[in-house]
Amino acid sequence: MTSSISAPPWIVLESGTPGFYPTHPFVRIHRNSHNNIAAIRSKSSRKSSVCVSTTSINETEGKDINETVKIVGIVGQGSLSPLNSASWHEVMLHTAKRLKWVDDGFEMVVFTDNIQQSSDETVKNLTKDLHYANMLVLISVHNEESVKWIQQNSQNIPNIVCFESSPGLSNKLGGSLVQRKTRVDIFSKLSEISQPKKANESEEVVKTIYDAWDRHNSDDIRFSLLVIINAYIRPVSILKNLRAQGFSTLSCMVKNCGPQVFNCLLDPNCRKALQCLNQCSPVDQVCNYQCIASYESPALEEFSLCVLQKNNCLELEAKIPEKPYVSPMNSFRGKDLSHEIAEDLFVGCLGNLDWSWRVVAGQNPAYDQFPCQYQLFYRGKARGSFWYEPVFQVKTLEGGLVWRRRKYRVKRSKVPGTFNFTVLDNGVVSNEFWTIVDVAADFSWGLFHYSGAARVAGQSYTGAVLVSPNGEYPDERERGRLVSALDRCHIKEWELFNVDNCSCKDPPLGLPEGSSLHKIIKVEDLKGSFI
Repeated sequence: MTSSISAPPWIVLESGTPGFYPTHPFVRIHRNSHNNIAAIRSKSSRKSSVCVSTTSINETEGKDINETVKIVGIVGQGSLSPLNSASWHEVMLHTAKRLKWVDDGFEMVVFTDNIQQSSDETVKNLTKDLHYANMLVLISVHNEESVKWIQQNSQNIPNIVCFESSPGLSNKLGGSLVQRKTRVDIFSKLSEISQPKKANESEEVVKTIYDAWDRHNSDDIRFSLLVIINAYIRPVSILKNLRAQGFSTLSCMVKNCGPQVFNCLLDPNCRKALQCLNQCSPVDQVCNYQCIASYESPALEEFSLCVLQKNNCLELEAKIPEKPYVSPMNSFRGKDLSHEIAEDLFVGCLGNLDWSWRVVAGQNPAYDQFPCQYQLFYRGKARGSFWYEPVFQVKTLEGGLVWRRRKYRVKRSKVPGTFNFTVLDNGVVSNEFWTIVDVAADFSWGLFHYSGAARVAGQSYTGAVLVSPNGEYPDERERGRLVSALDRCHIKEWELFNVDNCSCKDPPLGLPEGSSLHKIIKVEDLKGSFI
């Protein structure tokens, strides 16, 4: 008997949170709402389209991928950002450095808007940079004289984006003026019907940019600029997961994973997950992971395993980022760091406490922000094996709290204090490179940096976690050493945000039978240091 269950208008698998959480690519398979699952199983000839985001890069086709991209940033003099009140000038200078990690061809210079009070040399340099700029970014610019000067000297710049600035400054993308869409109603939807395709695409890019910017963190600030580059200047390699793959993606799914697609749509939780994901922004990884965590199911995992990991229907590729390079600590308690000591540092407080570490704060907003993160590091029963199991809490869409637990295989890298992590998480393999940046002699705090990639999801990422035994921030006396450790990660203290460790009742901890803990550092030596 043919099933009459209709597939949702969109089938969506979205990127989750590498490092601790599920990873999926930005996949949207648009289907007519009248198509049912039988059409998939019979390989219907109806036309379908596959897209990875509303963002288009048609304008960049044919552009030289090695072309230098010149960006000018102008920020309000003395203006403060929402990032722990760091100045916008400091935030954007740091953003310029982080853009270089993505591509050495991305050059950004930053000025303040006190143009009338600036030296002739500064004004000359700004005028010259504007002449050659591919993009102008304006942040918190309100001074009337500055606004007039910018209007007069930016007319030939093809891409201008304004954040929290005077309404007299306009957005321009691909040489065309665009407006930020502040609300969606029936009239705006009707007006879109008569708009040219390019205008609609520009509006979607603007929405993507502002949705990311409004999350007010360093990663999304950089992402906003990368979206513009990707859409209107030249392709950005790490954003290839935002690009349509064509009909081949759907064909691959139908040919290789028909039963998994069918089972997912028949499973209540898997179907709810797809419907939920459809309501999230394609770049809102927190929203998407909440959907997956709220409706996690074996059917969803089987779908991901078949479509992504086994058959790579998106034909994506991602590598672990090589930048920034972060060096590990080289000694602990006066002894050169060895692989055994480094593993003991990961094992941490486990033995005196029921966990190794608790996450205090993180740098990556998508991957480090979940409440009540417990880290369990231990040696396995098999000779030379080492494991990492994060236990963390997720706030579901129904308002409840659920615990999740994952399991990573950990192997030593070449340099003591560096490790390779691997996990099969919700059907997708993630590989990560972790570095022990610093650990206090009394185990009162530690800082770990990671870089990772989910190859078949086209996702790469970096981040860092500040940990302590009790989930509390280190003593103020440790601040200088902590800032120094963050500097080695090329992370500013204002980039960190605190993890909610207030309601962490009954975490599902415990270790597998036969596991062992420290080898060199005696756990008795730690007693009283952090309890």
